[in-house]
Amino acid sequence: MAADALVYWTGRLLVGGIQALPLWAVARLGRALGGLAWRLDARHRRNTLRNLRLVFGREQTEPQLRRLGLEHFRRVGENFACAIKTAAMSDEAIEAVLEVEGIERLRPGDPDLPPQRVMAIGHFGNFELYARAARRRLPFQYAATYRALKSRGFDRLLQELRSRSDCLFFERNTEGGALRRAMKELPLMIGFLSDQHAGARGLPVPFLGEVASTTPAPAVFAQRYRCPLHVAVCYRTGLARWRIEISPAIPTETPAGEPRPALDIMAEVNRLFEEAVRRDPANWFWAHRRWRPGAHRPLAVPEVPSRLP
Repeated sequence: MAADALVYWTGRLLVGGIQALPLWAVARLGRALGGLAWRLDARHRRNTLRNLRLVFGREQTEPQLRRLGLEHFRRVGENFACAIKTAAMSDEAIEAVLEVEGIERLRPGDPDLPPQRVMAIGHFGNFELYARAARRRLPFQYAATYRALKSRGFDRLLQELRSRSDCLFFERNTEGGALRRAMKELPLMIGFLSDQHAGARGLPVPFLGEVASTTPAPAVFAQRYRCPLHVAVCYRTGLARWRIEISPAIPTETPAGEPRPALDIMAEVNRLFEEAVRRDPANWFWAHRRWRPGAHRPLAVPEVPSRLP
């Protein structure tokens, strides 16, 4: 308990310091810290380089991959720091730094459609902004799922930051019933982070040329509640500037009106994620072990000594 309290109050002090700075300064600070992390965090540097070699090893040289990895770490630092700052910003201030493209695809226009939407989202750019995008222009209650952190102090701090967005957050392992009730009772727009390893229960779906364990949650919820499914990606357009792009609805039924296989639906989600990764490779979260050996695939990537650039 004492350790959790120490983490929480130390974090509160750091958050307060970051939120007192202007956004551009927070972004530059985050990039500097990300560059430092590239040198100090050997484990995530190795994960990043392993993933980059797996996907781009035939297209780019080792020095190019290392430069991309370094820029990725800088982006992660910028995004995490800016997420702390933007959590305390007003909707008006957010709208000054965030564009939303494709918002018309979400507006209720068909009376036969239910008042819910499902969004497949990923760790692109400042992904905490998904919960703030065009909130004043859409008639939805925003919601998302999350996984509780092992550190209770850090988890408490993170949930306090997120609570300011008025977005509902449901813990994946303990609040499934509450989420199902909300889907039935509210005009919910629920976002599922869908770009990380889903373990043995995930679907074997191709992603960037390799089979990856992929959550079926967006497909399952869209079909269960018969509501449209979209993909949203947050792009960095400049220092502390972003644009969220929303895809057309992904079909969840066949032309005959039968449910499409979840595998096919998530393959389409992954294809859209692939396009986003190739459009701006440094914008995605490469430090995560997206492709792992196990039920779906062997992993054999030639290792190169992880020298710093």
